[in-house]
Amino acid sequence: MISFLLVTHAVLAQQPKTNSLKYKSFEEYPVYLRGDLGVTYTPEKTIVKLWSPNVEEAKINLYQQGDGGNATANTNLLYDAKTGVWQTILNGDYHNTYYTLQVKNNGKWSKEMPDPYAKGVGVNGNRGLIFDAKQTNPSQWNSDVKPELKSFSDVVLYEAHVRDISIDNSSGIKNKGKFLGLTETNTTNDFGESTGLDHLKEMGITHFHLLPFFDYKSVDESIENQKQYNWGYDPQNYNALEGSYATNAHDGLVRIQEFKQMVQSLHQNGIRLIMDVVYNHTSSTAIFDELVPGYYYRTWPNGKRSDATACGNEFASDRIMGRQFMLESVKYWATEYHVDGFRFDLMAVHDIETMNLISKELHQLDSTIFLYGEGWTAGDSPLPIEKRALKNNVKQLNQIAVFSDDIRDGAKGHWSKVTEKGFVSGNPNLKEVIHFGIVASTNHTQMKYDKKRNYGQFPYSDAPTKVIGYVSCHDNNTLYDKLKIANPLASEQELLAMDRLANTIVFTAQSIPFLHMGEEMKRTKNGVENSYNAPDSINKINWNWKHDNVALFDYYKNLIRLRKNHPAFKMPTEKMIQEHLEFLDLESPLLVGFTLRNHANGDSWKNISVYFNGDSKPITQKLEGTWTLICNGEKINENGIESITSKLITIPARSAVILYQD
Repeated sequence: MISFLLVTHAVLAQQPKTNSLKYKSFEEYPVYLRGDLGVTYTPEKTIVKLWSPNVEEAKINLYQQGDGGNATANTNLLYDAKTGVWQTILNGDYHNTYYTLQVKNNGKWSKEMPDPYAKGVGVNGNRGLIFDAKQTNPSQWNSDVKPELKSFSDVVLYEAHVRDISIDNSSGIKNKGKFLGLTETNTTNDFGESTGLDHLKEMGITHFHLLPFFDYKSVDESIENQKQYNWGYDPQNYNALEGSYATNAHDGLVRIQEFKQMVQSLHQNGIRLIMDVVYNHTSSTAIFDELVPGYYYRTWPNGKRSDATACGNEFASDRIMGRQFMLESVKYWATEYHVDGFRFDLMAVHDIETMNLISKELHQLDSTIFLYGEGWTAGDSPLPIEKRALKNNVKQLNQIAVFSDDIRDGAKGHWSKVTEKGFVSGNPNLKEVIHFGIVASTNHTQMKYDKKRNYGQFPYSDAPTKVIGYVSCHDNNTLYDKLKIANPLASEQELLAMDRLANTIVFTAQSIPFLHMGEEMKRTKNGVENSYNAPDSINKINWNWKHDNVALFDYYKNLIRLRKNHPAFKMPTEKMIQEHLEFLDLESPLLVGFTLRNHANGDSWKNISVYFNGDSKPITQKLEGTWTLICNGEKINENGIESITSKLITIPARSAVILYQD
């Protein structure tokens, strides 16, 4: 640590150390949109800036370590009334220096707290870290090349948790539960089958969606080899990494170095990274409320805090500096860490204007960044419905997709009514919901919008790339567990048939497909519906499942390959879907059929017919002409399983059949 010096050049010398201005409302606050709040490091000096227009004083404390010990120096920040920014300049090289902020309100100093804009933190995130980002870069980081992505239609999403992937001994991974676990290659389960990164590559996914890896509050990073588990939806420091995923949580630089190695490794293996972001609420109101009391959270007219997140608070994205915070945060992750996309938790808590600004500025940086989120809230909000980034407002969102709970619950059954059956297990009332999912919630002349369906009463999407099709994710029961609970008398063979059918619906629909890690090997959480803080024994991936369910794994792998190789399943526009996708008029409420006609989207196959049978018995259907069978419900072979020349085709129970004509 070098000695602390304050630069007192003319500009700063003219600024006061106290703020006596009072404002009648948040709208009167000065704003600052230059994008350099927090600390800006160079070897010669570090500039510190804090936006906090309604406090009386502010100061910074410097430390040699991320926790413990006394401050080596501190100084007051100077206030600029025009911008609402407190700032100071530290002369010299402050790389690897920790710091906290304090503010005075009503004559009383706050407790020490991390900078909300901190890009690095110490153990447990209680102190920010000043660092030279260049010194954290792995070799060839500046030459990192993102895998090619020609169109958002090509995206295949795969969701996982850092710890789940590698914590079990069957993973064969050395760095268990760590970022570095996803850099290891040639790892295998007990039977010699690929695990971890090699498994992702073998699956053929394009985008790896990781549950929160920003710094969250619920896990104590100071405990070596700790057994605590959490999904991480309790944000503490939005712009810094979670330390429990690093091999050394006490050194704030290590998590940065190791995360960059992970991103680089994913890219080298043809896989893009999606970051799960949670700007809708914070783990605690303390930091934001101490620095800018009340500003960053929504309230009802009576002054009570609103809670559309069901987490105790609701971030005010529609306030200018709330919007700016989100914008600067995602841009930082995209530029410094080469993140390839973002999934927004409870996105409908955010306003449309903010989400579109984020989309605009991210796509100016990189047009291939993929954005999507949950188009719903967990409660009511003061934000007017027409301004929310809801699923039903997705036409107003630019290059942002929403999850389709329609296809999810239509295929497997209601997410919370766990005993309720879906189409794949024989519910006869969901045929139109499946149709709706197949056309990615876009407008189609054959759709019967007057029919009852789960949630979609109208074609809310204007593009298939703005809808995410899925049947399970980290929330609620795994696909296999849900099917087992809803069908207690079904045999294992029947459950696996339902499993295959559910995701065949997802991958042959025109929406963007999404898989929850482990679906391809019958992942179970032993019936635990909400495993956010359950132990590893519930959440871990047992990689020997892959061996036990090799036929299921092969089916999923070939399903992904089929979609990737055949553009008919991923038409980019609503108009193209209307022109090439024709639903078949089938009498049974448990039989869905459609044909993709005339080399849809330039496909090499002239016509492709797809059938879904949700009945417990086979259904025979008329067939005209000669067809090649590529999916019989149990296996998929693009080269053809057999040629069909008869005038009848039998669709097995709980199964999909796919055929094509040249």
